[in-house]
Amino acid sequence: METQKVWYITGASKGLGLALVKKLLVAGYKVAATSRNKQQLMDAVNVTSDNFLPLEVDLANDESVKESLEITFKTFKNIDVVLNNAGYGIGGSIEELTDAETRASFDVNVFGTLNVIRNVMPYLRDQKSGHIINISSIAGFAAGTGWSIYAATKFAVVGLSEVLAEDVKEFGVKVTVVMPGAFRTEFLTADSLIYAANPTGVYEAITASHERYAGMNGTQAGDPEKAADVFITLTEMENPPLRLFMGSDAKERATKKIEILTAEVQTLAELSGSTDY
Repeated sequence: METQKVWYITGASKGLGLALVKKLLVAGYKVAATSRNKQQLMDAVNVTSDNFLPLEVDLANDESVKESLEITFKTFKNIDVVLNNAGYGIGGSIEELTDAETRASFDVNVFGTLNVIRNVMPYLRDQKSGHIINISSIAGFAAGTGWSIYAATKFAVVGLSEVLAEDVKEFGVKVTVVMPGAFRTEFLTADSLIYAANPTGVYEAITASHERYAGMNGTQAGDPEKAADVFITLTEMENPPLRLFMGSDAKERATKKIEILTAEVQTLAELSGSTDY
């Protein structure tokens, strides 16, 4: 492993981000990690090391993100891997979720990611290297009932990553978008998952979906420690994938979606082509 690499990781105080930060520090990597609460991050990582740079960052604030990257570069003189991990789940129908609730979700899940990419690219372009890993979700490819806004944010992350990869390859920068399934983290707890503040109570399918997900907490198939190993493996690959469905459940959902899409394209081929001159 090339342990001289410098990582910049958002949303590092819990979940997949925390598991990765701990593993990287044990292995000897340099890690700049962000959280909305610096003390909470330091307590969670529980490591004192010159290789660890905890940062309190408001990802929805472009200047806050810019300053954190300036500090990272000043401290470590380089930035090799950027992992956009910060985000949270939001459940409810489009009708039930207010404009404010919806925009707040996009601020963190999408615009936070964009702020990091916008401000880190000058460093990566100058050094003509780097790897940006954006964490989406299987919901960003095969969405489920009751998670429309969450899926919208994660579809956005997939889309921007696909184009970003094309835009930055001339500078030697690589991009991977990871779409995890369910992992045994705090994601299904109140700390990482919110619901519409004023539900109508009439969406029975959504209520059933939310109850099903709540019942999964603590029994998810995905192991965060193994996910951390996968992230490190991605950065060691000469030609890392643009897309990675992470977890057997994500792979199965993706496969089913691809089968449905293939069938639709084939069935509607004549209608699709009927609009040509």
